[in-house]
Amino acid sequence: MMKEFGRSPRPLRRGLDAEKRERVEILDQTQLPWRVLWLRLETLTDAAYAIHSMQVRGAPLIGAAAAYGMALGLAQDASDDALNAATARLAATRPTAVNLAWALGRMRARLQPLPPDERPAAAWREADAIAEEDARQNASIGAHGQKILHGLAADHPRRPLQLMTHCNAGWLAAIEHGTALAPIYALHAAKIPLHVWVSETRPRNQGLLTAWELQQAGIPHTLIADNAAGLLILQNRVDAVLIGADRIAANGDVANKIGSCLKALAAARQHVPFYVAAPSTTFDFTLENGADIPIEVRDDKELRLFSGVEANGRIARLRQISEGEAVYNPAFDITPASLITAIITENGPCSANRAALALHHPEKWALQTGRDA
Repeated sequence: MMKEFGRSPRPLRRGLDAEKRERVEILDQTQLPWRVLWLRLETLTDAAYAIHSMQVRGAPLIGAAAAYGMALGLAQDASDDALNAATARLAATRPTAVNLAWALGRMRARLQPLPPDERPAAAWREADAIAEEDARQNASIGAHGQKILHGLAADHPRRPLQLMTHCNAGWLAAIEHGTALAPIYALHAAKIPLHVWVSETRPRNQGLLTAWELQQAGIPHTLIADNAAGLLILQNRVDAVLIGADRIAANGDVANKIGSCLKALAAARQHVPFYVAAPSTTFDFTLENGADIPIEVRDDKELRLFSGVEANGRIARLRQISEGEAVYNPAFDITPASLITAIITENGPCSANRAALALHHPEKWALQTGRDA
């Protein structure tokens, strides 16, 4: 058994095995919600596969997993060539989430100046630091988001606050707490009555992960088909929409799981607040707007096949689209800044526009753009 590093629930555990060797375990999210399965990552290749195959997913968790992947790689070979190869290998796994590139850049900046014999221990320390910072940032996002949503709840004292989410941005997508779900957990802990509309988020069905998380926490929720979201919003059955982000451009445009923009459009039509919750590591001020964000297009098999549980309890993959049918499977879309009520970071809420973002994160703005806020 491993000695768990940090508090739970966490989808990534770092600790020592029986021989006192550093090891990393991940909760295999491709098995959820049907089966809870922990996998041990032994090598850089294991970590790269886990990220690409979405055994780990969610922008903050991808960044932390990549950092630990680099530590695993350097434990075997800490030369300059190995450092360069590890960075390139991990960077190629998922193109849209900027936390991946951010974490690898931070690891490289920390390790490159060191002699090879000092790099392995330093890599573990830096990966641990990235993980713990993510946990603290997400806790702050939860606290700031709770204040905003508590104000909305006060407008409806006779019924639970009605929230809507998309994809999964809970603790499964981060080291702890989550991003978009962090304020929901904080509200629940404060005993504020609430209910969450959870969209299934096809084709990967990450909404099932959100439903699983909320069930574990005892938070009232209802799983809906993606295309039911607009109806609920137009029927005034949603008080606010809350999503995470994989990358945020300098003008406030947000890349998030495909289907996010449709909810933003419906929310804008009904004047329903639309919030994005994300740590500051998700900002990419080097990109002027959302059109510059690379959109990952995934394997068409994710559309052609779906996972389910047979009567005997076996998880199976079944075909729903023939091989001859043309399909297109973008993993993300862009929500224009004009549709976003506010972006909630560890520093608090911020308007989704260039001037506000520059003032909200002046050091990062100056570093990435070369201009003062």
